[in-house]
Amino acid sequence: MSVVAPRTGLTVGRIGERLLRHDAVPKVTGEFEYASDLSAPGMLWGDTLRSPHAHAHIVSVDLSKALSLPGIHAVLTHADVPGSKHYGLEFADQPVLAVDRVRYVGEPVVVVAAEHPEQAKRALGAVVVEYAPLEPVVDMERALEQEPLHPNRPTMGHGYRDDPRPNVVRHLVIRHGDPEAPGDVVVTGTYELGIQDQAFLGPESGLAVPDGEGGVDVYVATQWLHVDRDQVAPCLGLRPEQVRIHLAGVGGAFGGREDLSMQIHGALLALHTSRPVKMVYDRAESFTGHVHRHPARIRCEHRATREGRLTCVRMRILLDGGAYASSSTAVASNAASFALGPYRVDNALIESTAVYTNNPPCGAMRGFGAVQTCFAGEAQMDLLAAELEIDPVELRTLNALEPGDTLPTGQLITGSLPTREVIRRAAALPLPEPEELPRESVRLPGGAGNTTRGEGVRRGVGFALGFKNICYSEGFDDFCTARVVLRADGSAVVHSAAAEVGQGVVGVMLQVARTELGTDDVSLAPHTTAAVGSAGSASASRMTWMVAGAVRDACRAALEQRERQAGGEVDVERVYRHPRTTPLDPETGQITGERAHVALAVAAMRIVVEVDVELGLTRVVWVGTAQDVGKAVNPLAVEGQIEGGIAQGLGLAVMEELVTRDGEILNASFTDYLIPTALDMPPVDIELIEVAEPDAPYGAKGVGEPPTVVSTAAILSALRDATGRPLTRVPVRPDDICL
Repeated sequence: MSVVAPRTGLTVGRIGERLLRHDAVPKVTGEFEYASDLSAPGMLWGDTLRSPHAHAHIVSVDLSKALSLPGIHAVLTHADVPGSKHYGLEFADQPVLAVDRVRYVGEPVVVVAAEHPEQAKRALGAVVVEYAPLEPVVDMERALEQEPLHPNRPTMGHGYRDDPRPNVVRHLVIRHGDPEAPGDVVVTGTYELGIQDQAFLGPESGLAVPDGEGGVDVYVATQWLHVDRDQVAPCLGLRPEQVRIHLAGVGGAFGGREDLSMQIHGALLALHTSRPVKMVYDRAESFTGHVHRHPARIRCEHRATREGRLTCVRMRILLDGGAYASSSTAVASNAASFALGPYRVDNALIESTAVYTNNPPCGAMRGFGAVQTCFAGEAQMDLLAAELEIDPVELRTLNALEPGDTLPTGQLITGSLPTREVIRRAAALPLPEPEELPRESVRLPGGAGNTTRGEGVRRGVGFALGFKNICYSEGFDDFCTARVVLRADGSAVVHSAAAEVGQGVVGVMLQVARTELGTDDVSLAPHTTAAVGSAGSASASRMTWMVAGAVRDACRAALEQRERQAGGEVDVERVYRHPRTTPLDPETGQITGERAHVALAVAAMRIVVEVDVELGLTRVVWVGTAQDVGKAVNPLAVEGQIEGGIAQGLGLAVMEELVTRDGEILNASFTDYLIPTALDMPPVDIELIEVAEPDAPYGAKGVGEPPTVVSTAAILSALRDATGRPLTRVPVRPDDICL
């Protein structure tokens, strides 16, 4: 049973208890301090001049007028970057400020610092840049034939398959069994996904403060403090310890804050002016200032026996990575690794290719890679069920992947994966009764925008199943550090650089520490690179697993040390690592060691929709889901993550898409880029399937990504049931469903 701690007002409890998130109330009431709320005495305002062209040479840059304006303290170009001119999350292919070429609309060219934000904007308007436009590479298929955007091929030579075609970020082939194995029944399909934005609440923002000794402190909304530091320091020509990254209030992330935004620019301006510099993107700039979900084109062929057993799957996946690599290599790998879904398939050929284009850069977004292929693969399973005249749930149960089976990469599943139980529990959830017509318009597809009495409304029921990896894969040295201080008065302080981005990791750390130390008198120190080693990224559904392991080990070590020294203050730091993974073979896509992925989590959804086939409007009526969570550290937070994941999957299914023309985003505002609201979210019935993961601390798995992976596919399954249309592209548009 949880209790409310005196003095702090925070809900306290231990592992397995239902606890309120510490930031829930302040975010709802508007009292939460976001990174954009930061200030410092003598602070200047930074701003960025961005390219209006998707692809162009920079002929000249004239700063003279901008420098002469009042209130201007700095106007900087690439020539003012004292260290490395390039950075990148995984590959240093992105210029701090454009050097001689721009590769996407919105690429930073000049940064300024001024006394007032309006002065900074005037200075940007006074900078004169002469461009020589080049033909943009905007079609992912044609990109494989057009002139290379990165002739030096920065992602080659890293153990990937060497693909000589231009603009290939990574090409992965997985060959499993006999890819020519026949089937009694064959279904094919081509599927497409548009660009989805993370659409987080708080735009990119932060404050850089020079320390007077050549170093700098950066307070920023981010997902990975130490990897930010390790990109920023070389560009500033500083040692890592001279750059301290501190976590500021984060308004959501979903992968979009893994890549840098203002960190280097703010620090560069602060060091140049010897003044604190604050940078806050407006919403339009935010759309160009962070990566997005990869749009995809996927061709599938599924073969099966007449009884419904899958015999062979062939899939070709093409992903548009935009102008820079970001995490495209990992997205391409995930798309291929989970292309078959949580099904046993003895024969497969999967090709996954990510390409460079002059479209907006794409990278990490919740469920990356698996979202795209689940949408395609589950549509194929529905096609196969229809062709075989088998119930779609029965078909999935028949082919369910479980421990003891082998992934197409050759990895034996040794951990928990209760696929059949997840299917059974989701399918058993009772459907809501249909609502009578006519009814209030707010209860019709399209809500208040519906102009009918519901004459064209049809109901559909869909089902989908999907899975994804937990933690990082393919040999990445994934670790998490925690430091625990036991004070002489019996209280404890936990130090961690784990980024709280709204997922509730603060609560997890406190629950673990209270459980291990046997006291509720535990507090968290500020999240910073200055006081503790790296915690890794708040991504890949890894943070609960990793930080629980690190805090657990540090607590146990602290207790042992206190016992040895018989009291007094204890200060220990421990590093936790999950079981080792190894890369996939670049030619065959097969494992080169025991495993490429640490663990897997599966989810299933049964969804009811209503569609007005005369107006092309949709309404998701109800969602029932069962999810494999290992052990729910905080069941309330787990349910919140599942509901949030469903909301983003719903957005991708029926409304969210960045529309581009020649690389330019045409709907860079929340007026034109639509996201689900509370009125769009249906009631959600959730079944948590708790089968402990043997290698995970407390048996817990991450839970944030599987609901997004599955929900888009399940909603489309229901829409097809309602309309009888193939609906092979998301988001679905009204024209796609009007009969």
